[in-house]
Amino acid sequence: MKRRPTLRASGERGFTLLEVMVATLLMAIAVTGLLGALRTSLANASRLTETERAAVLARRQMDELLAMRVLPKGMPLSGPFAPELAGGMEAGWRAKVLPFESMAPPGQAPPPGSRVLERIVMEVWWKSGQQARSVTVEAFRGTRLLPDEAAFFQPAVPGAGMRSHE
Repeated sequence: MKRRPTLRASGERGFTLLEVMVATLLMAIAVTGLLGALRTSLANASRLTETERAAVLARRQMDELLAMRVLPKGMPLSGPFAPELAGGMEAGWRAKVLPFESMAPPGQAPPPGSRVLERIVMEVWWKSGQQARSVTVEAFRGTRLLPDEAAFFQPAVPGAGMRSHE
């Protein structure tokens, strides 16, 4: 049996109060879900932007370290990034040059003037709100061992080779 739409006294069709309330409730639920998803997306985009900026800063600082002819071995290096480079956030870096490999026989220090491979480990840190975040990168470079750096390449354990001494 077909139901006929009821006509009001003026002859116009319309929605009942209950239909309007149900439609409003459904729209409120949908809008709340969409706003939550939008908020999550914006937070993820912000975090990715910060991480990408940190990666660019890390590449830039690592390039500067690699270009330096002499770096202090085994000593911590550090510095802040200018706020205009860091997008207004507080950021900085910490690095250390570590021995990695040489042509010397295992258990022996390489002689001064020989080619050695150094490992540069660098951490770039920044503050995201109240949370501290960081990214670590490393690079390797070949160099000649200076006379006063021979102790730097002493093996930690005889016969252990020239791997990193952290």
